This record gives sequence, C-alpha cells and structure tokens, in this order.
Amino acid sequence: MIIAVDGPSGAGKSTVARILAGKLGFLYIDTGAMYRALTLKALENNVPIADEKKIFELARLTKIDLRNNADGSLSVILDGRDISLDIRKPKITQFVSDLAKIKEVRQVLVRLQRDLGLSRDCVLDGRDIGTVVFPDAQKKFFIDASLEERVNRRFKELKCLGQDVSENDVAKDLSNRDNIDSTREASPLRKAEDAIYIDTTKLSIEQVVSKIMEYII
Repeated sequence: MIIAVDGPSGAGKSTVARILAGKLGFLYIDTGAMYRALTLKALENNVPIADEKKIFELARLTKIDLRNNADGSLSVILDGRDISLDIRKPKITQFVSDLAKIKEVRQVLVRLQRDLGLSRDCVLDGRDIGTVVFPDAQKKFFIDASLEERVNRRFKELKCLGQDVSENDVAKDLSNRDNIDSTREASPLRKAEDAIYIDTTKLSIEQVVSKIMEYII
C-alpha cells in the first residue's frame, strides 16, 4: 500500500507521516529531505542554485538514501554521509524551494522516490505525492493549517533545534515558500482531487494520526 501525505510547510505532515508509518510498520519516505540533501550538496560545492543546468548534473551524480531507525527517527544519507541534522539549518531552508522548482531536478528525484516507494508498503510526505509521484496511491491526504499556526509550530521546532530565529523570520520564510511551491511550473503544491483534506490548526499530532488511521483501517 502507498499512502500519500501532502501539504504546505509547517502543517505537520512530516511528523504525522513518520508516526503513521511507525504504527503501520511501513517505510517512511520524507521527500522534502531529498531536496534538502541536494541543496546542501550544492551549497557545499559552491554550485549556484540559479544555475539549473549545473544543479541538474549534480542531481544526476548524487546518491541519496533514507533509513528508518528503530526509534522512529529518519536518517538522511548523502553520498554515504549522514546529514540528518545539517539539512535542517536555516541556510538550507532558505534555498531549498528554489532548487525544488527546477523541473529536471524534480524528475531525477521523483524517479528515486518511486523506486523507494515501490520497494515495499510506504508512507510518503511532500507536496506532489498524490498528484505526481504516486497519483494512483491507495490513500491520499492533504494536511493543512492556518499560516499563524504553521509559523508557531515551525518556530518552536527550530528553537528546539537550537537555532536562533525570530517568529517574524519564520513567517516570512513560510510565506515565501508557500508562494514558490504553489506557483512553480513543475509539480506545484496542490490538493489531489481524491485526497482527504484535514485542517490540523486546532488538532494535536495524535488527533491527526488517529483521524487518518480511521480512513486506513
């Protein structure tokens, strides 16, 4: 079974998808982490994000792997190196949406996502899982929340990671990412017609997971 969980930044889709995969014993695939990994490699190698040709070549020569750990966490492996913490830094967040809008790059990573997804039962989260990556997924969900709530969640998350950010900075970043993700030409963020919409603004993570489980079991 393939379960697609889409939605904007800060809506809680990654946390929900990870917990859901753990409860079901499925593979968890964080597609956003793949774009973050490639962004990290580009920055480390001084490859301009705006140079689409060079970014595409970089993507073709990059190996990204995702490993589900026994404690429920996810390890992101870039060319054999664990970069799970590095990809959550503000510098990566600043550029990842610009990299992710490159059509040729998305084609490379979508192939990888499909290969992983077809290997076993899985839960994938992202922005185009139910519309592009797996349009025939057996279950599709679109996780959303108000911008104010998403800012609050992301701000708390970043502070817990020890990052020095302000709520205003987070609000600007999320608004910018929303605009880029929803207006890009390649695989824009949108709800699949057959996806179940869940507004998580006033729901806890546990409540969201329980609600989704009702549709699956």
